[in-house]
Amino acid sequence: MLGIVFTGLVQSMGEVVATRHHGGGMQLDLDLGPYSKGLSGGESVAVSGACLTVTTVEGSVVRFDLSQETIQKTRFGQIEPGQSLNIEFSLCAGAPLGGHFVSGHVDGLGTFLRREAQGDYELQVFRAPEQVAQLLIPKGSISIDGVSLTVAEIFSLDEFSVALIPETLARTTLSDLVSGDPVHMEGDLLGKFVFAYMDRRQSPAGSTAMGSEKH
Repeated sequence: MLGIVFTGLVQSMGEVVATRHHGGGMQLDLDLGPYSKGLSGGESVAVSGACLTVTTVEGSVVRFDLSQETIQKTRFGQIEPGQSLNIEFSLCAGAPLGGHFVSGHVDGLGTFLRREAQGDYELQVFRAPEQVAQLLIPKGSISIDGVSLTVAEIFSLDEFSVALIPETLARTTLSDLVSGDPVHMEGDLLGKFVFAYMDRRQSPAGSTAMGSEKH
């Protein structure tokens, strides 16, 4: 049975209002505008693909607490006020699944390499970290900064492309990426299950190379 899940369909972009490092962790304040209505402490929100827990809500500003583990596995430690982050709320029971199952557990940091304009559309090329690269298959699913995307082509063991439609470019932060930017990547959940199963079959000790942590 799945716990909290997302679909990779970004609902809004939130603006970073403030960041505070304290006690080994970090506080992140985001202005979600009208999307803050109804949110309360304890709820889970995917922030650029990372599942974070709401601590307080003051007007349209929502605060999240980030552990040292989350800071180390994401790019949140380098963000600054004024930047935008993709926002998605958890999937409700009975709601349609428009993207693919996204857990909000960042598997690693990938790198944006380049883009190619194709009229109103765009082809973007990324480099994936090893733990994500081993899950890539042509036409398979991947989450980049919380956006559900389909792998268009795989160029090497770790470089691949995705095709973005105008709606995605307009509603997410992917249109703002410049070469070298780090991005959160999460491999396909079903692919992880298959990889773990095959890995255990090949390992007498039942060990697996893939971990699972909430970031």
